[in-house]
Amino acid sequence: MSIPTPHIGAEHKECFAKTVLMPGDPLRAKYIAENKLESPVLVNEVRGMLGYTGIYKGVSVSVMASGMGMPSIGIYSYELFNFYDVENIIRVGSAGALSPTLDLYDIVAAAGACTNSAFANQYKLNGTFAPIANYHLLRTFDDTAAELGINVHIGNVVSSDTFYSADKDSDAQWRDMGVLAIEMEAAALYMNASKAGKHALAVFTISDCLFSNKATTAQERQTGFDTMITAALETAVKL
Repeated sequence: MSIPTPHIGAEHKECFAKTVLMPGDPLRAKYIAENKLESPVLVNEVRGMLGYTGIYKGVSVSVMASGMGMPSIGIYSYELFNFYDVENIIRVGSAGALSPTLDLYDIVAAAGACTNSAFANQYKLNGTFAPIANYHLLRTFDDTAAELGINVHIGNVVSSDTFYSADKDSDAQWRDMGVLAIEMEAAALYMNASKAGKHALAVFTISDCLFSNKATTAQERQTGFDTMITAALETAVKL
């Protein structure tokens, strides 16, 4: 396959920086580009999945939306890794807290991503693949956050194929296995990075707490995650 790809309209590999921040929401990508980057240039708008490249502290950084769910981030991360020579993708998303130690706006970095998805079946492995973050990215993010005075909770998340699940016991079962939070994309991102020999990290701001009924609004999720975004951008300039 050549570029542009079926899902990314950028004409040249150089349209994307080596590091891409990847929120799910296109409007969050737009917010990051317009409020955090110098001279942002729109490099993709196919299907409304906005992507930009700009400058942060003298370093070229891109931000592009992934959409919701593993099939969607699976497409966009695959094309960025394999056709646009992107080296690092940092997912900057929201997650629902499973652990009672987490509260709204806490930041979680996914060392690993459990999943109920069959995404790994395509690799025909004789066993169960464990999707994990790139250690260098994870350590750099944690160290950077510490320099900024930001506390990061590091551990397992679960990437679910279902938002509205018929299994009403599932969340508690994952919680009882020590899983910190639930989201819908990290496992596919980690698998694509592993297969491509590239680097990925998923970090999250807690947007709701599943066992205490706390929740943020859609507007707060779109623009209220500046602490996480700043830590991710500061990480990007060190890579």
